[in-house]
Amino acid sequence: MRFYKPLLRQKTLEQVNGEESELGRVLTTLDLTALGVGCTLGVGVYVLPGIVAKELAGPGVVISFFIAAVASIFAGLCFAEFGARVPKAGSAYIYSYVTVGEFVAFVIGWNLIMEYIIGTASVARGLSVYIDTLIGNPMESFYRNIYELNETDIMSEYFDIFAFVISFLVTLSLAFRQKESVLLNNLLTFLNISVVLFVVILGSMKIDFKNWNLEQEKVPPWAGNGGFLPFGISGAIKGAATCFYGYVGFDVISTSGEEVENPQKSIPISIIASLVIVFLAYFGLSSVLTLIWPYYLQDVDAPIPYVLAEIGFRWAAWIVAVGGIFGLLASLYSGMFPLPRIIYSMANDGLLFKWLGKVNSKYHTPVVGTVVSGIVTGIMASMFKLKQLVDLVSLGTLLAYTLVAVCILVLRYREEIEQPRLVTHDYVEHAHLISKKIRVTCDGIVKQYFNTRKFSTPSGTTSAVVVFNVIVYSLLCVILSLVLVQYEENLINTDPCTLSVCGILVFFMSINLFSTFLQPSDARNLHFKVPLVPILPALSIFINIYLMISLAMITWIQFGIWLLIGLAIYFSYGINHSTQRWATDRVEYEIIRSDDEAHSNGVSY
Repeated sequence: MRFYKPLLRQKTLEQVNGEESELGRVLTTLDLTALGVGCTLGVGVYVLPGIVAKELAGPGVVISFFIAAVASIFAGLCFAEFGARVPKAGSAYIYSYVTVGEFVAFVIGWNLIMEYIIGTASVARGLSVYIDTLIGNPMESFYRNIYELNETDIMSEYFDIFAFVISFLVTLSLAFRQKESVLLNNLLTFLNISVVLFVVILGSMKIDFKNWNLEQEKVPPWAGNGGFLPFGISGAIKGAATCFYGYVGFDVISTSGEEVENPQKSIPISIIASLVIVFLAYFGLSSVLTLIWPYYLQDVDAPIPYVLAEIGFRWAAWIVAVGGIFGLLASLYSGMFPLPRIIYSMANDGLLFKWLGKVNSKYHTPVVGTVVSGIVTGIMASMFKLKQLVDLVSLGTLLAYTLVAVCILVLRYREEIEQPRLVTHDYVEHAHLISKKIRVTCDGIVKQYFNTRKFSTPSGTTSAVVVFNVIVYSLLCVILSLVLVQYEENLINTDPCTLSVCGILVFFMSINLFSTFLQPSDARNLHFKVPLVPILPALSIFINIYLMISLAMITWIQFGIWLLIGLAIYFSYGINHSTQRWATDRVEYEIIRSDDEAHSNGVSY
């Protein structure tokens, strides 16, 4: 058991909220909202509507974006409550440290680092290719003349100097000119949204509702059955899985908690506001595109310029092209902003090398961590083909979303124990009494499963019931997701056996949630709390797990390699240098000493 103890070390909410921050509090609600919109509403808004409409959902793409928005808002609500509870840099990393333990927190933090490095590198490479394409590809020809690399499935055939330089310049501006960088990001985000509004308003002049109700004989055989849902409701759901990735990025808001003027208020407002703005942008664009041009004629690479040119607004295509540059730059700034904050938080906790978390006294930013992360991002952007690695971003993000929803359930039903932050005599005495409490037993959990004793306040037993329920529910979600993915055709054909298995799984999941609902929960007032607990966090867990199971096996293999690297760092360095180790060991030592003293004096607790 002693081996597992370090992996389960936890921080308390009081301990985390009591830690002093060296970062400057300079961000407003507007700044946070612009960060969220900028990071989320990137180049995807110029590509996703065309791809999903033509290949998956037809005009039902608007439903796909709505379903994806609901799923994202579920996750966003969970992030919003934690942002109100724990306004610290680190996002899901800190949240899981408080509720699940140090090992899971490290894994989540390590995944977030991967998510932001690869995500930002893909944006930088995308910006380089986008600009190069607009001007006739002179940069690629120049790079190939200098030096060509041996092309592989992962390595690029040339070193993209522009991608490296733009990554490094953005890094320097975030390290030494944070406030100015935030203002620039706000401007770029505003321009990006303006271009979206321009397209929606211009396209509204040419809408034709007949394009939402095309007859089957007028569409090609591969384009489904025509109408609003040519590929059926299943096509709209599949489209939602693709559209979900268009909402990834809002969690950048929660990584900035230590730099916000009023985090408890600003973080929840900014998360919800950014998701609503992004949904309206996607919904408006996809509606206009499918109303002014048949879904099966959409262009998957550049749908907006193509449609505008086809309806006689060729001049407007260049405005959209410039808008794409604004969107990519905003995504680059917003995507790179949280990376050094995650590194800073983990380094401060001793799980990564301490020098990575050093904050500059003049600029109040983690300069070393920012520069190092920028160099790594620049190298990734300039030397690697990132198409094969992009799914890793989705996997890391969905895993973080899942853990945050799990943490909300665990924390909402946890027995609250107020603890002093410092290791004093009172703290040791308090911890000693806690260690002497009645132990949680399996028999107690069974008796408490439906709260027949009508407890109104959380206890160790009721908390254990919820933890047990969360573990079982998550496993049932994995099994149900595997059935839905592997036997999709059987479900479409209403196979009785497959439907029965799904029904049984859903039944046990419902019993599980009902038991959780009956347990007493934390009644403290917060600036924001997730409504309809445990239903909303449970739906978020299921949707995220389903989308993860849908990813290809190669993505899980790549994820496993990255995870092994992280585990090597944790077990060789982090587990021994963790700042939480000192506090935990000190308390255990003092408890043992006080036990010995009490025994020698004939005193018992």
